[in-house]
Amino acid sequence: MITRRSALGILAAAPLASTPLARAFAADYPARPVKWVVGYPPGGATDILARLIGQRLSEKLGQQFVIENKPGAGNNIGTESVVNAEPDGYTVLLVNPANFINSSLYANLKFDFVRDIAPVASFNRVPNVMTVNKDVPAKNVAEFIAYVKANPGKVNMASSGNGTSVHLSGEMFMSMTGCKMQHVPYRGAAPALTDLIGGQVQVIFDNMPSVIQHIRSGSLRALAVTTTERSSQLPDVPTVAETVPGYEASALFGMGAPKNTPKGIISKLNQEINAAMAEPEIKKRLVELGGDPLPQTPEAFGDMIKAETAKWKKVVEFAGLRVE
Repeated sequence: MITRRSALGILAAAPLASTPLARAFAADYPARPVKWVVGYPPGGATDILARLIGQRLSEKLGQQFVIENKPGAGNNIGTESVVNAEPDGYTVLLVNPANFINSSLYANLKFDFVRDIAPVASFNRVPNVMTVNKDVPAKNVAEFIAYVKANPGKVNMASSGNGTSVHLSGEMFMSMTGCKMQHVPYRGAAPALTDLIGGQVQVIFDNMPSVIQHIRSGSLRALAVTTTERSSQLPDVPTVAETVPGYEASALFGMGAPKNTPKGIISKLNQEINAAMAEPEIKKRLVELGGDPLPQTPEAFGDMIKAETAKWKKVVEFAGLRVE
C-alpha cells in the first residue's frame, strides 16, 4: 500500500507529464478548502491582497481559499507553519518582502526560505514612495541629497519598524548616496505618518497603499518611487533611480507552498492565478494596491525570490542589522 505522504513524495520526484497518477491528482485538486497563511493581522496590504486573489480562486476552483492570519516574529511564525505543513497543496503562503529580508536579518531561523518554500506565482511588484514633510525644502531627490549632506545629524528617517522593507529602502538609499540620516522606527505606518505630517521626522520610504492618500491630499510631498519604472498611480513622480542609478527597492508579492508540493498542483495554481490577474477587475484592484499584475512561471518567480533575497542581504549587512 502507498501512504498519502509516500504518494506525495512520488509525485514530487517523478516527471509530471509521465505520471498518470500525477495528472489525476492535479485534475482533482482542490477537493477540499485550502488554507492560505498570511503572516500579518487582518486589514493590511498583504491581507487585502491575499483576500482579493483568494476570493477569485475560490470562485474558479470550487473550493474555499481560507485566509489564516498568523502574525508574529516579523512574519516568521506564519512562514514556519507553512514550511512544516504537509506538501499536498492545501496549505499555501502569502509571499512578501519580509520573507526575503528575514533570511539574513534573523540569526536563528528554523528554515531556509529559498530552500523550503516552493514558488507558485507572483502577483505584483509594489513601489515604496520616498515622501517628505511639506516643510522640507527639497523638491526632488538631488536637492534632498544636498539638503541631508548640508544638515548632518538633523534629518530623521521614519519607518514602520526595524527590518521592514520601509526601513531597508531608506538604508539602501543611504548606502548608495552617502547620506547619513537618523532612523526612527515606529510600530506600524500609521504613527510614523502622523509624525511625518507633524514634522517630528522628515522622510519615509513608505509602502504606496498606506501613503498615497496623504500625497494626493497635499499633506505630504512625494519625491520619488522606488521601482525602476514610474508608477501609474503617481505618473508625475520620478523614480529614485533617475537620480541614483541602480537603486531599486520594490516590494514583491506572490504565493508559495511547502517544498515537495506536487508540480501539477503548483502548475494548476499558477495558471489559475495568472488567468485571474488578466481579468479587468482584478487587474484594476492590483493597480490600486500599487503595482501592475506580474504573471509568470513558478520558475521565473523562484529566480526573482533568489534575487530579492540576495539584494536585501547586502542592505542588511550594510546597516549592521541582526535579530537573534
